[in-house]
Amino acid sequence: MISLLQTRLLRLRIINLAGSLILLGYNAIIEVWPMVGLNVVLSLINVVYLWRMLRSRHDAQAYTVLEVEPDDRYLAHVLHVHREDIARYNPGFTHDPHGDHSAYLVLKGDETVGVVLVRDAGDGVAQVVLDWVSPGYRDFTPGEFVYRESGLFARRGFERVLSPAGMANPYYGRIGFRPEGERWVLDVREDAAG
Repeated sequence: MISLLQTRLLRLRIINLAGSLILLGYNAIIEVWPMVGLNVVLSLINVVYLWRMLRSRHDAQAYTVLEVEPDDRYLAHVLHVHREDIARYNPGFTHDPHGDHSAYLVLKGDETVGVVLVRDAGDGVAQVVLDWVSPGYRDFTPGEFVYRESGLFARRGFERVLSPAGMANPYYGRIGFRPEGERWVLDVREDAAG
């Protein structure tokens, strides 16, 4: 039952695997062989899905970063549909579709799994206004492809990227940012511009 309540795909698979292994052992002890067979199959299915998920976790081929205009209708739709979740992790965020910022959608296949909005703060600094990932993909940090893999900041001449202030549960430390006061800072590498 706990696994069915999970919104994060990785946790769901881990809990399902644990449940299947426990039931496999229990049914083997009481010699209910059809249930042992079922739980062997369920365990193998969960192992395969976990392997696939973890294999593509940091794979730039698995995610696409798509730059859109700040007033893009699809971007507005995504922000509207997920407004409560966005507010929980990015308190105080409001979207200005006519603001002077860049907007990026992070896609896995045809599914939008993240949104990053950034404005030019001057002096070679990019200020992240919003960094949101859909609940199912939070364990996979797809936003890292906006910061690390795509070279979007280096190509625009940015030297540093600053996280939003007060963001709840930031993942920046895992993708190369360093703490600086209440924010996280990424020093943009020159070789990322290529």
